[in-house]
Amino acid sequence: MDKIQAAGRAEELREVLNRYAYEYYVLDNPSVNDFEYDVLYRELVSIEKEYPDLVIPESPTQRVGDRVLDGFEKFTHNVPLQSLDNVFSKEEVIAFCEKLRADTESDISFVVEKKIDGLSVALTYIDGIFSSGATRGDGFVGEDVTENLRTIKSIPLKLTRKIPKVVVRGEVYMPHKTFEKVNAEQELEGLNKFANPRNAAAGSLRQLDTKIAASRALDIFIFNLQEIEGAEVNSHSESLLLMKELGFKVSPGYKKCTTVEEVWEAISEIGESRGALEYDIDGAVIKTDEFELREMLGTTSKFPKWATAYKFPAEKKKTRLTDIEVQVGRTGVLTPLAILEPVRLAGSTVSKATLHNIDFIRERDIYINDIVTVMKAGDVIPAIVEVDFAEREKDGAERIAFNMPEVCPVCGSPVKRDEDEAAYRCIGIECPAMLQRGIIHFVSRDAMNIDGMGPAVISVLLENNLISSIADIYTLKDKTEELLSIERMGKKSVENMLAAIEKSKKNDLYRLIFGLGIRHIGEKTSKMLTEHFADIWEISRATVEELSEIDDFGLITAQSVYDFFGTEQAAHTLSRFAEYGLNLKSPVKDESQDMRFKGMNFVLTGTLPTYKRSDAQAIIESFGGKCSGSVSAKTSVVLAGEEAGSKLEKAQKLGVKIIDEEEFKKMIE
Repeated sequence: MDKIQAAGRAEELREVLNRYAYEYYVLDNPSVNDFEYDVLYRELVSIEKEYPDLVIPESPTQRVGDRVLDGFEKFTHNVPLQSLDNVFSKEEVIAFCEKLRADTESDISFVVEKKIDGLSVALTYIDGIFSSGATRGDGFVGEDVTENLRTIKSIPLKLTRKIPKVVVRGEVYMPHKTFEKVNAEQELEGLNKFANPRNAAAGSLRQLDTKIAASRALDIFIFNLQEIEGAEVNSHSESLLLMKELGFKVSPGYKKCTTVEEVWEAISEIGESRGALEYDIDGAVIKTDEFELREMLGTTSKFPKWATAYKFPAEKKKTRLTDIEVQVGRTGVLTPLAILEPVRLAGSTVSKATLHNIDFIRERDIYINDIVTVMKAGDVIPAIVEVDFAEREKDGAERIAFNMPEVCPVCGSPVKRDEDEAAYRCIGIECPAMLQRGIIHFVSRDAMNIDGMGPAVISVLLENNLISSIADIYTLKDKTEELLSIERMGKKSVENMLAAIEKSKKNDLYRLIFGLGIRHIGEKTSKMLTEHFADIWEISRATVEELSEIDDFGLITAQSVYDFFGTEQAAHTLSRFAEYGLNLKSPVKDESQDMRFKGMNFVLTGTLPTYKRSDAQAIIESFGGKCSGSVSAKTSVVLAGEEAGSKLEKAQKLGVKIIDEEEFKKMIE
């Protein structure tokens, strides 16, 4: 195929693929299956790879998200993206509508829409092509997030008609199923979970790595026409129809109303349906339909006078708490869960609610068999608000106090609670509830550094019952045939993974200790343990007093190490490590080693001219010194570079010795 033929075929493929994407992501009515779409998509990729100059911004291949941005540029909105004033009752809705009629002295039509709970953005199209997109910001200036918005499949890269300029406003959101998946992935990676879908959507849209934004499967509803050149519309309802014709996924289920009664009826219908929606809403929006009347009504400094938002009250209902179960999360935290007599709440049936922790239960004096008030926090997570104490006197049901279990309900290992937190944790290294996350940490770069065993591979190994504990990693060499039988596990990747596993057996002991995931034990404290004990067996036999004697080891850290190695699961895992030939000995101390910095505490701050901080720290530690992240009276030396800040100031106040890189070089010559 020559270039002229390729250009024609590429244009044809783009038109077809954009139409198929519109049917799938906007209309939710695909006309082809995934396989047919993928065949055409791969053909377009092949053409663009052979002829890179044929790639255009509106091509479906440009949605993948393959850029890491330095930051977000500021974007000034030509038409401000104003927020809305709120009303909270039927009476206030009626008053709002009647006031507009009085102010305009005319029969106003209204449009009532769902108020999507997401992140507001403006999209700009020039000659029908997506040009730029920005967050609302303060309404006047936002952030240019064009590259991340390109990854949202329901945003058309090319409109169905070539119009000189169109600016629309929409709400980026994360569907409930996607939110659950993203939070599960966050937990597996040991990262903080998002509080709700809105926070997840906002965090995803503001990622500098566009691949992360693309992986989050965000969606959007367009709800307002901000600017248009080359077409004329006279009302909001007309603009919604036009935007739909242009290929946008517009605000769903909106209603045009001519009376106040119809407005309230539309709001009520939205309220009744919200429990069945696949996305969050936090109210309904009432807008004047006619643009001419909007101009007449004008705006305040903050809000348009022609629109308002009705906020739904949090629905609450009473039911009986019949039992309290304990769930074990992937990080080992035990969470009490209220089992309720089923009750209909905010559009769905609720039979369970989180009780957070034992302190929450004690503070609210919650007992099994109590009558409790339940509501959905943010209309998503069921929560117990209060106990009906008067009901205790009436129904005579036996109230049963709840106590946290002393052993893990999943694996039977001891459960421990730190003095400084409310959470109880299982400390069993073989606990099935936290196995996947434990393995992900064990094989990570800073721990055993086993290449080829990412989260996806670990999931496959667990699903196929090839591993059921961390130690099982070292049995995989005997399961080569089973590994090769798994789809997408090629011979070369299996060989590389097994080689990395074998290589990890020779790692320094501190890596293995860090990989065990002991509470309060990081890479630095793992090294300290190997400096004070000859091997893993000495560490496992050490008393709390002996562990506390290590510098920077407080009582909580020492107790955590002691508790971990005191479990049967830890002993079993270590014995298997020994059986498989892992290095369990600490490095042999070289008595001739230069320890010129022994007993000295360094703090590094600012940018050094030639050394990376990590390199300077490694040098200090090789000479027996220690590095800390904060300046104190125990600090011996502060190594300061350019743009050193508060640490340098504190060192000067405390009279701590301060050196630059040149003096540091003299110290290590």
